[in-house]
Amino acid sequence: MASEESSEVRVLGKWASPFSNRVDLALKLKGVSYKYCEEDLANKSQDLLKYNPVHKKVPVLIHNGNPLAESLVIVEYIDETWKNNPLLPQDPYERALAHFWAKTLDDKILPAIWNACWSDEKGREKAEEEALEALEILQEALKGKRFFGGESIGLVDIAANFIGYWVAILQEIAGLKLLTLEKFPKLYKWSQEFLNHPVIKEGLPPRDELFAFFKASAKK
Repeated sequence: MASEESSEVRVLGKWASPFSNRVDLALKLKGVSYKYCEEDLANKSQDLLKYNPVHKKVPVLIHNGNPLAESLVIVEYIDETWKNNPLLPQDPYERALAHFWAKTLDDKILPAIWNACWSDEKGREKAEEEALEALEILQEALKGKRFFGGESIGLVDIAANFIGYWVAILQEIAGLKLLTLEKFPKLYKWSQEFLNHPVIKEGLPPRDELFAFFKASAKK
């Protein structure tokens, strides 16, 4: 097998997807060179169908010909393969907590916020209430730390990229005020720290293009 330095790394992704972006951020934080392949999800490539035949979704990481799907699985694989700039703590309990919060983000927090931003008028009040409850849960998980991973960005911060970047765009389009300095000061401060990290800033899609993409989606 090729060494890590000379290994071939490819990513099948979608530029506007926060899940795809997680993989980009993890690789960039590790300093790993990779080839990015943009997928048209309305006309899926043969590579995507071949390498993720179960879900047929992005992201997919292909490392030396071996494919992996599901963003959190991929980020953990990246962390275990390239040891520099660790994304998960060594302590077993802290490591388990990071897994818990990453899974909670995907299972509970992100769906609640997404629903609030895209719900119709009839269900909006309840959806917004659930989104605010979800953000409160996430803010408590910070416990006054700079990042969820402590002083450096870790798995949970990467998993929360949607909160740090996408939410501000979606709530503006939807006319909502979910993540604000007044409502969630600790979480808002985290989002600014996250966005101003040089590697993260470089690895996120352009805001104006993302805004236009979701604004067009909202009109459909």
